[in-house]
Amino acid sequence: MLYPILTPSRFLCDLSGVWNFKLDNGKGFEEKWQEKPLKDAMPMPVPASYNDLKEGVDFRDHYGWVFYQREIALPAAVAGERVMLRCDAVTHHAKVYLDGQLICEHRGGFLPFEAEITEQITEGEHLLTIAVDNVIDYTTLPVGGKADMLGGLMGGIAESGESKQQNHPNFDFFNYCGITRPVRIYTTPKEYIQDITLVSEVNGEHADIHYQIETSGGENASKDCKIEVFDCQGNLAAEGSDTEGTLHIASVHLWQPLNAYLYQVKVTYGKDQYTLPYGVRTVRVEGEQFLINDKPFYFKGYGKHEDTFPNGRGIHLPMNTKDISLMKWQGANSFRTSHYPYSEEMMRLCDQEGIVVIDETTAVGVNLQFGGGANFGGEKIGTFDPEKGVKTQEHHKEVIRDLISRDKNYACVVMWSIANEPDSAAEGAYEYFKPLYDLARELDRQKLPCTLVSVQMADPEKDCSGKLSDVICLNRYYGWYYGGPDLEGPKLALRKELDYWKKLGKPVIFTEYGADTVMGFHDATPVMYTEEYQVDYYKMNNSVFDEYSMVVGEQAWNFADFATSQSLLRVQGNKKGVFTRDRKPKLAAHYFRERWKSIPDFGYKK
Repeated sequence: MLYPILTPSRFLCDLSGVWNFKLDNGKGFEEKWQEKPLKDAMPMPVPASYNDLKEGVDFRDHYGWVFYQREIALPAAVAGERVMLRCDAVTHHAKVYLDGQLICEHRGGFLPFEAEITEQITEGEHLLTIAVDNVIDYTTLPVGGKADMLGGLMGGIAESGESKQQNHPNFDFFNYCGITRPVRIYTTPKEYIQDITLVSEVNGEHADIHYQIETSGGENASKDCKIEVFDCQGNLAAEGSDTEGTLHIASVHLWQPLNAYLYQVKVTYGKDQYTLPYGVRTVRVEGEQFLINDKPFYFKGYGKHEDTFPNGRGIHLPMNTKDISLMKWQGANSFRTSHYPYSEEMMRLCDQEGIVVIDETTAVGVNLQFGGGANFGGEKIGTFDPEKGVKTQEHHKEVIRDLISRDKNYACVVMWSIANEPDSAAEGAYEYFKPLYDLARELDRQKLPCTLVSVQMADPEKDCSGKLSDVICLNRYYGWYYGGPDLEGPKLALRKELDYWKKLGKPVIFTEYGADTVMGFHDATPVMYTEEYQVDYYKMNNSVFDEYSMVVGEQAWNFADFATSQSLLRVQGNKKGVFTRDRKPKLAAHYFRERWKSIPDFGYKK
């Protein structure tokens, strides 16, 4: 799916602004709110999560549907064009109406969807309504459970004394919802460019770019298609025709981590034009090494969240820029899109800035064993139990298809993460995940490495990741959830586990490790939750990582403090950030700056 841009042939209108908004009282669809202007509506910015923008627990923790609404119109100048309505992210289930007519429906809150509205968008004003449902359960990704991941039985008690419906995230971040990324209208000619797929092959100083262009059809599609590649100075570097072929670039400038170089690939098909920024680079795994442009790369960076106040999960372009600036200040070169695909604006920024990305699906919480998880109440349920377990596999396939379709051309993306902390050592795990890996490898023409991020509780010898993953990614908390505050025992246990993974001969990346730390907590003798303990924790873990040649990366958890559901283990959210939620550095941020500045991006492990 092509990112919407303004071109000589394409009109683009961003519908961001203040919309009318109303929480559903249970009768929204029955009373047909989508057919007329909302009564007693409140103003609500789009894009943004709605949860923190009005006061009160009933608003913040609303369960079910909400309605967004605004008037739209198009200028007469675009008459005769194909008109598309695109939503970049609506969390988690959207129904889109134009003048009361349902034009599309979409499940999954972190990837774009669109619908053609050419016939519906006639002259004059039109009523656009987007209904959004935030309910999570055993069929959704992320997964909702029968109790919160960190504790608490299902359901609250309303003032009437009756059971109160609530979401129960089976994941450790707040269930922010709403229209969280832009809604846009764009146009194309009637015959148009549908998609572009590019794959690089580098041979010494030269490169071949294999291209495939999908068009809307027409008898002369091959003859009417032209492709040109321009360098950063605007010089023509290669050109071709037809909808499929190979472009040769002599003396190629490679896209490198922290040293980005982007060509501009311009495609012309009939009257339609589209320009795609594109970095030429190669990625492959060889033995214990992760190679970018045939050089052994070492991942330095973070797990992150799209989480700011009061936007919630809503897109925040200034903070994206600030986050990458802070990473570069530290010498970091990478992050993982934990635990869902990030905005396409962030992916484009990483392409420009040379930040390496592990691109993750929304499959978090596919594990019914978390802290008792869904099993509070006495019933023991296997995650992949055919009758009572999760029902997510088909939706999981949809997410993989949509993610690869959206992000396949980004140079920053070097690996697909199929899931975060699933029950990957359980009975049925291999049968659940094998088709998902197969699908990702079938869809991705680059054949990027695939992984899943393994949870601490998984038995390494039973973990299906050992068979399926090209790279072993581990979330481990030796010295925090396991064995803290004494760091000597956890150090021995970490070595013992790494001794097992070394036998597989695959690269290993620590995609999470960290300790909750409250900014301003200090002690001469480090104790848990102090900034001194966080530094000692990281020093211990990193010293072990450095002993093992197959450990090719360290991504601390987390870049910044972030919001979660309430629990006894969370003090106004998760405090494992190396930075505070408003991006002030803790002591560990300075420790990592010193460490990462001394570690080269390439060739660290010989």
